Amino acid sequence: MDTEPPTQCPADGDIKWCFDAVEGVSRTFAITIDVLEEPMASYICVGYLLCRVADTVEDAGHVPPKEQASLLRTYERALDPDDPTTIREFRDAVEPWLPANADGVDAEEVDAEDWEVVARSPRVVATFESLGEDARSAIYPPVSELVAGMAEFVERYADDGGLRIGTIDELEEYCWYAAGTVGELITNLLAQDVDDRRAEVLRANARGFALLLQLVNVAKDVSDDFREENNVYLPASWLREHGVNPSNVTEPENETAVAGVIQRVTRHARSYMDDAQRYLEALPESRGNTLDAWAIPFLLAVGTSRELLERPEDVVKEGGVKVSRAEVMGLIQLFKSDNVEREKIGDLREQMEREPYSPS
Repeated sequence: MDTEPPTQCPADGDIKWCFDAVEGVSRTFAITIDVLEEPMASYICVGYLLCRVADTVEDAGHVPPKEQASLLRTYERALDPDDPTTIREFRDAVEPWLPANADGVDAEEVDAEDWEVVARSPRVVATFESLGEDARSAIYPPVSELVAGMAEFVERYADDGGLRIGTIDELEEYCWYAAGTVGELITNLLAQDVDDRRAEVLRANARGFALLLQLVNVAKDVSDDFREENNVYLPASWLREHGVNPSNVTEPENETAVAGVIQRVTRHARSYMDDAQRYLEALPESRGNTLDAWAIPFLLAVGTSRELLERPEDVVKEGGVKVSRAEVMGLIQLFKSDNVEREKIGDLREQMEREPYSPS
């Protein structure tokens, strides 16, 4: 079993570059990784970047859906240790679609740092391959499932030009591929250090933990997902109950109706809070894992759900809803300055469901 981080990596697998890359592409995961210790910090960092490559391709509004699916299938094969496809073949296939090379792409409308990770995918994969066998065996299956699931959804809606989720059940299926698999990756790493009963609790509640976070993301990013990616994740069946065609989710005249669906998805997300809390209460603190690494994203999702229920119209009017920077920094400072025990997570959750967190 690995006990040390992969400090000696091949030239194309620079772990420091991977840490810097996460800082650029995800504030939430950067916060998580910052409070993990080694070797878990390196494992989660590299696993996340493997997923981010697929996520960026799936979200690419300038890439035709059939080409997206082809790229994702190539990436899936390149990650498979038993398939002869190489990561260099994926990199060559994605070359024409890098924003600097693709015709008609406004550099200001794409995330350059996300695409830098795609362009450096051979470096990410080389870093992954430098990890120990136990880490690779925990990380690879969920990543492979995520990539395959994203390809399946792109293929399903290729003729629509973007995703058009039909029902809440289909939304949960998508959320499993987008986030549940990442939760499974984390659980695979953590469950190696606990007894069977505790591992069972982790696995039973990992899905709820992931669905809470991803459903909140769906609710807060409705406008960006449609305008930038032509994707509509709000269930079409719920939108139509409110008299909204999925292709008109950002129209000003639908603001009130869409806000109602956003609140409905948010309440559905909140139904997974108990599962998520049980997951946190069972987490081991070993191999560099820390409670705050996962408690902070959980509590930020709780706070974001509060804001979504209070001002869902802002998602349509302003493009999104977030908790304040002061609340984020206050929460981070709490965990840095105080040894927050598991029993306090429930109290913090109840407080942040009602009002923004502020130091007492």
